Amino acid sequence: MIKALQLHQQVPISDGSLHILKGVSLEIEAGETVAIVGASGSGKSTLLGMLAGLDIPSAGKVYLNQHEITQLDEEARAQVRSQLVSFVFQNFQLLGSLNALENVMLPLELRGEDNPEDKAKHYLNRVGLEQRIDHYPNQLSGGEQQRVALARAFACEAPIIFADEPTGNLDTQTGEKVAQLLFDLNKETGTTLVLVTHSQALAEKCDRQLEMRSGELLEAV
Repeated sequence: MIKALQLHQQVPISDGSLHILKGVSLEIEAGETVAIVGASGSGKSTLLGMLAGLDIPSAGKVYLNQHEITQLDEEARAQVRSQLVSFVFQNFQLLGSLNALENVMLPLELRGEDNPEDKAKHYLNRVGLEQRIDHYPNQLSGGEQQRVALARAFACEAPIIFADEPTGNLDTQTGEKVAQLLFDLNKETGTTLVLVTHSQALAEKCDRQLEMRSGELLEAV
């Protein structure tokens, strides 16, 4: 499902270069839930971006469902992402000019799906927001916004979901509820889930934990 071979990422700085990833290799099987953990600056979010095809490494290869995305240009990578990947972000990434229903419908419409409204309503109902579908992001709490983001991610029915600190902007109680929804939906759909988190409680819900330390990947913690 996901395979990375000897990923390196270097960026120029004033007195040379900064080595963010140092020969990272991993494999994640279909249906697995994997947490990437580590201190701030360890390279975990950079690694997530590489695995999702949002960024290209300085060296190394990434495969998503046998597609070597590191050899593709941005347009081709975007096409692969549209077929295989959905995202859940720490800051929700909802469009303020669209209400909850429209935010969930948008990627479905862009994919040319039939009946995007019905599917969007189904997933908004599943996350408990059936009474809030006409509300705009600024009318929703942080927890509600993240539930809209979950509905959007799972409505796309992509085989892989990447989540970057999905509970990072939420208080503990709300974060626990959102985390439970995330894993419930993941179990129902059989999706492969790869998440970056500082939350040990969230990481422990995953099948496996991988620790990043100074740009290098350690085995399960």
